Amino acid sequence: MKKIAFWGAALLLLAACQKPQGFDYRDMRNLQVSKLGFDRSMISMDLVYFNPNNFGVNLKHVDCDVYVNHTFLGKYTLDTLLHIDRKSEFVLPSHMEVNMQSVFKNALMAFFSSDVLLTVKGNTRVGKAGIYISMPFEYEARHPMDLFGSSSAVPLPNH
Repeated sequence: MKKIAFWGAALLLLAACQKPQGFDYRDMRNLQVSKLGFDRSMISMDLVYFNPNNFGVNLKHVDCDVYVNHTFLGKYTLDTLLHIDRKSEFVLPSHMEVNMQSVFKNALMAFFSSDVLLTVKGNTRVGKAGIYISMPFEYEARHPMDLFGSSSAVPLPNH
């Protein structure tokens, strides 16, 4: 009887511990240049995502490389514990050091193109109840670019 109870509890525990789904990118807000330099600049922005999971999760770490038109733009890291409620939007405050030579190269390419290819590759640690798993992610999509107006957002961890 104890074995049946043990295996029943183990099955319930496994069913409750689903692997989290990746977050859905929604929007970018509050883009600011906090430090402008010829070689490197610092930008900050708020990235808006949606948690599609039926449970809350904790985001512990994000580490990724950002490319525009296959040219390395910069490295993004986040080392803050952030609780994310189930089925909800959340804001991820983001800061990134940008290689300005890549920006100038891509700005020149933008004169001849109406969009840019954005690629983000990296890893994140997501979990709940103190148990975290590393989830690699890769995001790649074309985004419209308007040099004389606004451009689309720079999405990060999609999954």
